[in-house]
Amino acid sequence: MEDIPLYPLCFQPVYKDYIWGGNKIALQYNRGLPPGVYAESWEIADRPEGMSVVVNGALAGRDLFSLMKSYGEKLMGRAFTEFPLLVKIIDAKDMLSVQVHPDEAGAKDTGGDPKTEMWYVLAAEPRAKVYVGVKPGVTPASFKEALSGEKAGELLGELPVARGDVILIPGGRIHAIGPGCMLLEVMQNSNTTYRLFDWKRLGKDGQPRALQVNKALKVVRWNDQNPSKVDLASHPMPFDGDGNATVELLKTPFFRFEKMILAKSLQCVTGGRTFHILFVEDGAAELSYKSEKMQIESGMTVLVPAALSKYKLTSKRKSATILRVSLP
Repeated sequence: MEDIPLYPLCFQPVYKDYIWGGNKIALQYNRGLPPGVYAESWEIADRPEGMSVVVNGALAGRDLFSLMKSYGEKLMGRAFTEFPLLVKIIDAKDMLSVQVHPDEAGAKDTGGDPKTEMWYVLAAEPRAKVYVGVKPGVTPASFKEALSGEKAGELLGELPVARGDVILIPGGRIHAIGPGCMLLEVMQNSNTTYRLFDWKRLGKDGQPRALQVNKALKVVRWNDQNPSKVDLASHPMPFDGDGNATVELLKTPFFRFEKMILAKSLQCVTGGRTFHILFVEDGAAELSYKSEKMQIESGMTVLVPAALSKYKLTSKRKSATILRVSLP
């Protein structure tokens, strides 16, 4: 199988019908899905509870784990034992639980996998907000007291959000997503979540959903008070003479996140050292590599292997907005 040359890969999304989800993913991106709840769409995933499977080209039917094992650094640009990132779309019709993910130290202490993640706001209803960190003065003792009185939500920092906002959620940061938010979520390849509070909500079985309060309290960063969104004003779009622009909005030790405005054609380079994950936020484009071409449209996610050291994006229908994820 390794004899098949790599090319830009499209995957079958893995949908999750969590009780807080809506149907905006299916509707906004015209995915032709039956009526239902689509809380999350796992766009790029190498996990046993949600595995990406290729749907285009000669490698159709192969899953991401097997491709990683077969192609290794040709796919990823570096050596990993598993695909390093997980990329999702989240549609929050209702409030998500108050939760936290462990950082490296917290994961060692509690037995989970570390997770730093980020949110890019794809759409937000009026007055939509997210909850990140705690308000000034909150201590472990005061938070425990609020939990016992089912008032933990009152101690969280609140951030109103709008389309295009970027929020970083490092391991150890308490957070919750409010209703009316649709987000692109990029994270370390981890599904470890410790719930602290679930708004008195019952699961599909009519019982309260499980909490992991003791583990959560061990990994929370209590000095993480009133964090802010990424300051987009400090990341202006550097337009070229053709009206194209690429700007880095966030860089962590685990991933790099860029926004691209495509008016005409733009040459892109992986350099062989990282893959590129492209999500088309708006518009349509042609992705050309070597002598091949493929069309990508709003709501599509494409994995460009590291071995494709160069490729070109050409806008269709006036302009396109593309979000790009790579390794730092």
